[in-house]
This record gives sequence, C-alpha cells and structure tokens, in this order.
Amino acid sequence: MTATTADWDPSKPILEISNLSISFFTRLREIPAVMDFSCTVMAGEAMGLVGESGCGKSTVALAVMRDLGKNGRIVGGSIRFKGRDLTTMDEEQLRHIRGSEIAMIYQEPMASLNPAMKIGAQLAEVPMIHQGMSQGEAWKLARQIVADVRLPDPDRIINAYPHQLSGGQQQRIVIAMALMSKPALLILDEPTTALDVTVEAGIVDLVKELGEKYGTSMLFISHNLGLVMDVCDRLCVMYSGEAVETGAVVEVFDKMRHPYTQALFRSIPLPGADKNARPLISIPGNFPLPHERPKGCNFGPRCDYFEDGRCNAGDVPMSRVPDGDRHESRCVKWSEVDWTAPPKKRQVKEKAPIGPVILKMEDLKKYYSISTGAFGGGENKVVKANETLSFEAREGETLAIVGESGCGKSTFAKVLMGLETATSGQIMLFDENVQSTPIQKRNTDTVSSVQMVFQNPFDTLNPSMTVGRQIIRALEIFKFGATDEERNNRMLELLDLVKLPRAFAERMPRQLSGGQKQRVGIARAFAGGAKVVVADEPVSALDVSVQAAVTDLLMEIQRKNRTTLLFISHDLSIVRYLSDRVMVMYLGHVVEMGTTDQVFQPPYHPYTEALLSAVPIADIHVQRKRIVLEGDIPSAMNPPPGCPFQTRCRWKSQVPDGLCDREVPPVQELEGGHQLKCHLSREVLRTMEPVIKIAAE
Repeated sequence: MTATTADWDPSKPILEISNLSISFFTRLREIPAVMDFSCTVMAGEAMGLVGESGCGKSTVALAVMRDLGKNGRIVGGSIRFKGRDLTTMDEEQLRHIRGSEIAMIYQEPMASLNPAMKIGAQLAEVPMIHQGMSQGEAWKLARQIVADVRLPDPDRIINAYPHQLSGGQQQRIVIAMALMSKPALLILDEPTTALDVTVEAGIVDLVKELGEKYGTSMLFISHNLGLVMDVCDRLCVMYSGEAVETGAVVEVFDKMRHPYTQALFRSIPLPGADKNARPLISIPGNFPLPHERPKGCNFGPRCDYFEDGRCNAGDVPMSRVPDGDRHESRCVKWSEVDWTAPPKKRQVKEKAPIGPVILKMEDLKKYYSISTGAFGGGENKVVKANETLSFEAREGETLAIVGESGCGKSTFAKVLMGLETATSGQIMLFDENVQSTPIQKRNTDTVSSVQMVFQNPFDTLNPSMTVGRQIIRALEIFKFGATDEERNNRMLELLDLVKLPRAFAERMPRQLSGGQKQRVGIARAFAGGAKVVVADEPVSALDVSVQAAVTDLLMEIQRKNRTTLLFISHDLSIVRYLSDRVMVMYLGHVVEMGTTDQVFQPPYHPYTEALLSAVPIADIHVQRKRIVLEGDIPSAMNPPPGCPFQTRCRWKSQVPDGLCDREVPPVQELEGGHQLKCHLSREVLRTMEPVIKIAAE
C-alpha cells in the first residue's frame, strides 16, 4: 500500500506535531533528546524553530523526515503530515513522501551534492525518480529551476561540477534540488550559517520568493533570530528538548512571555546597543545535559524569576497567553512577571581611554604566485590577496575588520602574525618593522605580544592534553616564570581571568562546551601578556548567549590589560556593538575606514551600504533598506579593471565617463578622518540615505 495525501483538507494543518518525545539509546542509558514537543504548521506558513545548540531543533527536523539513525527512536507522540501519521508509516510509504512531498535542505551544501556528478544530472534525478519523468524533460526542468534560483548562465551551471561553484551557488543548487518536485513542506536546517551575510540576504529573499511562488510551507531552523524574523510568520523557541514559547513572530519578538526568550534577546546586540552603557547580558550557568535535566522547569537553574517549590514542583505544561495568535508559554509565572522592567544585572562600564599608536601598516601588499597547471606545470598567475593596506591601531582600541570571504581579512592576519611574509610595505609594531620577519625569526617578546584567537575553538586545542597543561605549555614557550610552581600559579590566574573554574585545569578539551573551549583559547592567547590580539571570527561558531559572554570577556580583559583588539568578523551586529573603529575590505582593498558611527551612517561606500542592508536584525522596530548584491566576489587571481567593486555596484551609473571601469579610485578623506575609496562625488555621497532606521514605537 502506498501513502496518499490526496484527500487532505488544505484548511487543516499541513504539519501537526503532537507531544513528540525522541530518545537516543546508548549502551549505558536512554538519552531523552526531545520531550513533549508540539508544533503546528498551516498550509503556506513558515514556522521558525530557534534555540541554542543541543536544544533539539535538528532532531525534530530529522524526526519529520524519519531519519533519526540506528540509535534514535520516537518514543511518544505523533507527527501528522497532511493528516497522516508519519510515525506509523513503513519505509515503502515514506519513500513516496520523502523528496517529493517533504524535502530538506541541510547546513552544509557539499554534504548534499555528489562531487563526481554534473549539477544538471543531480537535479534531473529528482523528477526522474519521484515522478517518472523522461531524461530530456527532467534536464529541461533542471535548467528552468536553476534560472529560478537566480544563478547566472544556467547552461554553464548545469554542466558544471559542484567544486566549480562558490558556497552560495552550491546552496542555491541544493535549494533548487529540494524544489524540483515542488514539495508541500520544505525543512531548512541552518541553510545560511556557512555563507557571507550578502549571500545570505540573497538566499533568504530567494527562499521567501520561491515559497510564495510554489505555495510551499516551511520549517526554518536557525539560531539567528534576525533571520527568522525575515523569513517566518510564526516562531517556536526551544530549550533543552522542549518548546518553551510559540506564537506569531511579531508577537513573540514584541511581547515575549518566557524568561528564556527574554534572555536570548538580551544576549544579542541590537542597533543602538553600547558596550559600555548597555552591555549584553549573557545567560548564567550552562545548558543542562539531556540526562541531567533539573526537576520541573528545565530553565529554572538559569532563570532570574525562579521560585523554589513552585518552578521545580513538577512538569510545567504549555499554557495559552490570552489575546495572542496561538501564543503559548511553558512558564508557571509568565502572567506575574513585569516584562517591561529593565534588567537588574546590567552594569554600566567606564569607557577605556584610547592610547598611542602601537601598530601601523603602510602600503602593505601580499601577492601569491600560483601555477594554473594540474601538477605544477602551466602558466604562473598572481593572486592579489592584499592591495596597499594602510591603517593604524592604538592601545586599548578595538578595530574591526569586515568583509566577505575572499576579501583578504585572514591573509592580513597571517601576515601580521608572521605566518606569512608581506610582498611589500611596512608593518610597524612598537617601532619595529616586522613586515618581512617570519614567526620563526621573531624574538619571543614580539611573538608573545601579538597573539591570535581563532574562529573554531574545537580545532585549536590538543585533544590529548589537559586544559592546564596547554596553558602552561604557552607560558613555557614565552619563557614566563622561573619555576613550575610560578607557571602553575599563572595558569590558574589565567583561568580566573577568563572566568573558568580552576578545577577545569584537570579537564580534557572533550569535557568542555564550545564557549568554554574558546575561553581556554583566549587564556592561552593572553599567557604571554599579549598587547595586540587578533580575534579571527572568535564567536561565529558559538551560540548567541555564549557569544555575549565571550565578547564581554574580551572587553573586560581589554579594559584591564589595555589590549589592542583586531576583531575580524562578517557579523556587523557584533562589530557595531564592540568596535571603536571599522575597516571595510573588498577584494584585498580597504574601501572604507572610520569610527563605528561614521561607517554605520551615510555617506557609505556602496559596498558598506550593501553589507549593512544585508544584516538580519532581530528587532521589529528597525526598518532596513534592502539591497541585495548580485554575483559573488570576483577572483583575486583575475580582478576586474578599475574599481574592485564596479561589477556589483548599484551607484556606478552616477560616475561619468566610465571611470569606474578604468581606474582604481583614490582614497577620499571626509569629515573627521572618515575615508572612502570611491569615485562618487561628494555631492552624490551626500544624497545617500540611512540603510537602518529605528522606527518610533
């Protein structure tokens, strides 16, 4: 018997999850991953599923696909799709629904693409398998869908292999593949996490547009609340395996009725947040492990409103919030809390004074020579990773470096650290030129004074060495202390500095969470008394509440040690919150530089304008002008002539005589030291309007 959903009534929910419980079984115990989870998606509706890592979002999605693996099992509840219970279907019945009526898009596009097959063949497979379409018709449909997802030159794309496409193009192909059989329900699991903010904006617009075009309902999983606000109609907030609040997006954002939802919003930087006057508030404590959940409310041990004997008396059910659109909260005190009261824990910090210049780069260039042949033969080409970089950084200052992947941010960091040597130019560090000195030849003082905090804390720690030993190893390299006891005491002080319990010195990295590992990385960076710290996307792999704690920690250490922080990021919300000055890079060039206020207000460089418009903001009172950039960053091996941004610039027509196509723009010095590398006249620059406006409440 095959599954049929033809007799479904479209006025009923397309997806109805009721009291769903999912466990994973190991040799030691049953681990409850999701408990008593309920969620309803109506036809044509987009439902956002948000929460921190480990809360059960992806587990719910995999349960809908009935793809929990050997260890996972649905132990209670039902999942009804178009009125039929998926939990009771056999493999044959599921085969008729998966891919054709329910499709899923994963976080990493290359995990869904076969590297040995052409794009067209992979797309054509879907209707050939699910609808019995002929090969010729399927290829025709594949070409049409590639055009639908706004990829340039569809004929070239369908004949290309996955490795010949950029990350954004690969993700568009995965979306195209999911839409090939026009599914009724599309599940998206963090589909834009690995993408640049400008590419993300294009993907989000595309998903919304295609959802409307095909009438597709969506389950959109993300930890980015701003993104969920852009895409979804409704929202379900998850914490530790349970739904804790659900309702219309605008309602939950504006009238949240669960302490965890409130805590999430307090830990993300919104426009206007100031790191000194309104520092972010991280959620205290840690996420409970599935087999160590507290009695009663799971969020109780971390909640500001916890009441002993009431919040932990027994299981807390979802309760309806009156006057709301299907608004519910899993909190016994939601009707008693003053949700408009300012937070008690916020402490106003003093702004640290900015000191003298300690790092100066002048006309820095970094070129790579690479061979175009498969095995080292062929013509040599030059990759211009950094072009005439000039800037200075002061003691106690946070300088943010922003731009898309491939713009040269990390190359610049490697040159500064001595992992690469510059092709030309000067790097003056404390009056010493280190431009051509690789790290092996730098003296210990120079190495210890410039340290790096990396993006991924999982890859930077030795898995076979305790936390304490890894920090002591750094102290030994930096020749700190005369005895083991001195180094051990300093290691414990460093754990205090990054707010980790001293007992963690005996732990192995696998026993730590992502945020704790990143703190160990920061402790190690400060082991030699670093004066300049290069933080390369240090919080992008962390949850929002952990991000708040780690950024606050960096700020606190900076105030105490007068550290100069070079903060590399593509997350402009974090950048606006913590930076004093911002440097915007594009294809190896610095295209704009100024104080944070100067860069975030017009006049903008056209690229900065597009970057700002693409940032998802989790605030219903913020209005954004939408500017979606077409195309990807050009190759640094074959950059366009003239202005590096001219192939994607919407202001190009305002410059006469095709100047943008011919000449690299000069650096214009505007008021207050604000610099723009652009041909636009000052008259045109003055006509620019703000991209982000805060509407009156």
